[in-house]
Order: sequence, then C-alpha cells, then structure tokens
Amino acid sequence: MKNTFVFTLVYMALCAVACTPGQESVDAIIKNRLDRSLPCYERMAQSLIDQPDKLPRTVDSEGNLLTTSSDGWVSGFVPGTLWYLYQYSNRPDMLEAARNYTARIEKEQYNTDTHDLGFMLYCSFGNGLRLTGDTAYRNVLLHGAASLASRFNPLVGCICSWNPNEKWQFPVIIDNMMNLELLFWASKESGDPTYRNICLSHADKTIENHFRPDGSSWHVVSYDTITGQVERKNTAQGFSDESAWGRGQAWGLYGFTVMYRETRDVKYLDQARRIAAFILNHPNLPADKIPYWDFNAPEIPDAKRDASAGAIIASALIELSRYVDEALAKTYMEVAETQIRTLSSPEYFAEPETNGNFLLKHSVGAIPYNSEVDVPLTYADYYYVEAMLRYRDSKIQ
Repeated sequence: MKNTFVFTLVYMALCAVACTPGQESVDAIIKNRLDRSLPCYERMAQSLIDQPDKLPRTVDSEGNLLTTSSDGWVSGFVPGTLWYLYQYSNRPDMLEAARNYTARIEKEQYNTDTHDLGFMLYCSFGNGLRLTGDTAYRNVLLHGAASLASRFNPLVGCICSWNPNEKWQFPVIIDNMMNLELLFWASKESGDPTYRNICLSHADKTIENHFRPDGSSWHVVSYDTITGQVERKNTAQGFSDESAWGRGQAWGLYGFTVMYRETRDVKYLDQARRIAAFILNHPNLPADKIPYWDFNAPEIPDAKRDASAGAIIASALIELSRYVDEALAKTYMEVAETQIRTLSSPEYFAEPETNGNFLLKHSVGAIPYNSEVDVPLTYADYYYVEAMLRYRDSKIQ
C-alpha cells in the first residue's frame, strides 16, 4: 500500500513537470503546428509553380512574397522544409513539391563562388537522398562537395567564406561551420579522407581564432593570404566587432554539435558545451529563450528578437542533449521545449494565409544593413520544423 502511494505521488509529479495545469503538452503542440505547416507550404509551393527559376525568400513591407534565384544562399531551405514535411506526413503532394523545388537548384553543384553549398544542397538534396535514396541526388551532392572543397586554403587552414574584397583578404565567418556537414557526408560516401580533413582543419582554426574566453564568437575572422595569420576580427551582421551576434552564436552551437557527432572527438563536444553555456547563462537571454538579434544590442530589452536564432539553438540543443550527462541533457531539453513553445505561440507562429505562407514571424537578417528586419525567413522555418521533428523523434527512441 505504501509503495502504491509513493508511486502515485511520483507519477503525479512527473505529470506536473511534463504539463502544468492548463498547459498543452509539447507533443500536442508539435503535432498541431506540423499539421498546420502542411497547408502553408502547399500554398507557398503552388504560388511559384509556374516560375521554375525562383524560390521563396521572405516578404516585403506589404506582405508580398519575395524570391531568390538558385544561387542565393537561402535557396535550399524551402526545399528542405518541404522534405521535412514529407517525412512527417508521407503525403504525395509534399513529395512532388519537394522534388520540384530541389530540382530548381541542381546547377549549383558546380558553383565554386560560394561557401554556402551545405545550406543550399545538403538541406535540399541531402534530405531528398535520405528520404528517397535517389542516386541522382547522391551525384549532385558529391559534385557540390568538390565545389565547396575548392575554396579551402591549406596555408590558412580554412574554407574561404566570402570572396576577397577591400576590407578582408580571406574572410571566414562563423556560419561556415554549418557547411561542413556536406563534406563529412562526402568523405564517408566517396571514401576520400580529403573532405573530412578539411572539416577538421577548418573547425580547429575556428576554435583557435573565432572564440573569446567567455565562449562567444566573432562573426568574421580574416586571414592574411601570404602568412596565413589572422589579420582582422570583425562583424558584418552584429551590433559591433566585439558583440555577440545572436544567430552567429547559434551557428557555432549547431556546427560544433555536428563536429562531435561526426568525429566523437571530445574537444568538439567541449566547444559545443561552452557555446551552449554562453547562450543559456547570458543575462540578456529572455525568459522565453528567443534571443535578441545581438546579445549586446544597445536597445535591449526593446531590441528585435530573432526567431531564426531561437529555432537553430533549439534544434542544436536537442541533438546536443544526446551527448552529455543526464543533468545537462535535461537542461538542454527544457530550454528547447521552451523555445518550441514560444515559437509555436501566436506571437511567433503566423495565422493561416498570412506572412507569405511562412510559418514564423519576427526573424532578423542583418540590422546593420537594414536588410530583412522583423520578417519571416526561410531558415527560421527550416530549423523550427527540424527542431520539432527532432524533439518528437527523441521521445520515440
């Protein structure tokens, strides 16, 4: 009798943690939002069905859809989201739309003028290959990996992000950590260790030169092409050179989580944990866990939030929780749950047939350039859907 009573108390306590009275469970929220996402992306895909050279990007001030061409760095996110929604629903129309939009960026496999081929190709063709096994997708990814690897400079030890300009000889941005996953895949698929070695070199140089003692990162580190040494440390999209640009911290967290997954080298896990500690313990992280566009933005608490950074962090924390001890895993999952709840609330999740059919509102592209400020962004939706699927799958395992 006593054991039954104790068990009942424990069960009630666990229920209270999982869902406080009057609060919808995260599982129910995720199912609802994924179900609501399907018609949004069906409408979005149909809106450009007769314009095969265009892909969605964001909306203008009137709410009209703005597009990108296949060589835009965000071109792979809408195809990727369509693949995720096909994974969730198994609906033939989602499969057809995902194939249609993925095909639109096929030619970028030969593009050696950008470091963003991981975003462009792995989010689209990579998910397509994973879900269909289509060998044509495999070939595109291998060509794309070769194109990306061509931007690696052995003297510097990194992949060049943006092309040289008047300000930077060899700029490397923290975002570039996100494109290494394509190279890891290519190394395993082709048996060529060159791709993997590039990843290791790039990540090690990034740890050495991009990060401050508190775990935050600079946005841009430029190298001297003659000596291979650092010439400048700056920002392009953050508040200042010394500030912590919100999405940049998210890219670093996600990128080093991938590095640990692919190598099992504890130094990458330690780096991911340091970045997570900086983000989660920062006094300027709001209670709802959606970061300001920059952790040091001078207008805090009235600064713009960045839903895209919140979505990226949530997705990264869910994966990172698999690699750490139980206490830290619980912390990471609790933060990710809060982020999913917040992004799924009416404050961030758009009403049907609004917001250009994008799911999330309130993302920030680049405030210093007054570019894409407080608008929907394709990568916010992509990592939001990814985070929800990862959370759901973590409960199944």
